Amino acid sequence: MPSHEQSRSPPPETPPPSIDEGRVVKFEHKFFTSFPGVFFALSEQTRQAALFLKMGDIDVALPLPGIQREFMIADDSADGHMLHKIEESLEYVRGLRIGDPLPKEVFSTAASWSPSGGHVTIAYQRLTMQLVTWLVGDEHIISNPEELMQVANDPTAQKKINAALTEAAECLGLGRDRKQDVVSYIERMAKELSYIEALRDRFKAVLMVQQKVQGLRRLYGYERSVLEIADPVARLIELAVRQLREGFDETDAQTGEILSILKNIDNQIKFISNARNVLYRRLISWDDITTKWKPVPVQHSEIIPDLLRDTYRFLAPRFMQTKEWILATQPDREKKKATTRRMVW
Repeated sequence: MPSHEQSRSPPPETPPPSIDEGRVVKFEHKFFTSFPGVFFALSEQTRQAALFLKMGDIDVALPLPGIQREFMIADDSADGHMLHKIEESLEYVRGLRIGDPLPKEVFSTAASWSPSGGHVTIAYQRLTMQLVTWLVGDEHIISNPEELMQVANDPTAQKKINAALTEAAECLGLGRDRKQDVVSYIERMAKELSYIEALRDRFKAVLMVQQKVQGLRRLYGYERSVLEIADPVARLIELAVRQLREGFDETDAQTGEILSILKNIDNQIKFISNARNVLYRRLISWDDITTKWKPVPVQHSEIIPDLLRDTYRFLAPRFMQTKEWILATQPDREKKKATTRRMVW
């Protein structure tokens, strides 16, 4: 029996990449080029990688394992390797077309996206201030950008930083006159931590959704039909926020001792790149939901019930037990007829 899922938009087309062919979506089997406009994405229902295409007027989603079985594509063949790379890649990008470059994450520790210069500055200030607190015997992390800026602008801050750099160079066995080497270490580390700071900013959009949902629960406190969906959304989003917070807390804890960071910088960078990828994979999936919620004020509106349902459909397969999710999302007969759907192979 085929299952169905709501219609979704294909990713935007990208210009042909000038990189190695092995890092570009390309297939030998003619099936993959038999239909115009095909693209690869994760199924919203199953979170499984699928190929999306049109057969006449019908939108069809074909799970990649099913394609591989149907056409007897061997795991160790070029097409088999590409299918596995696409499956891995879809954790980092929203979709891929034939000819698109695969994201850097599937080949190296590099990221396929870049933080802003402001995030690099925040990360650098965080590390230098951490070094200062280490010098005075009260080492701690300052992650709040406003607090960092205030401390960094203190007239005596630069003198304290210079003193801390000198002491750190001595403790690292470099010699007191080689504080510039410590600066280089910090700059290198700041480049990596800037990704975490960028993701911390991105996390604010998830918190915005949570705050609005809580506000709507209070606003619709006497409307049972709305609360029946708002309450489960609130519970599920609390689990999502907790999971994300734990990711940031773990990263902060791992980078909580500045000298240990500088002594083991290669291992620390490896840890941060792994943490970055996990957090990025979790946060990128929120983009559609946070975009929908951003312009919506916390007030009575006819769009609120549908927006809450969309949010529930996003959260449930990720944070609810499978049986509960299946029961909670059984559509009524009228809704089945009204919704545009895709066949899933």
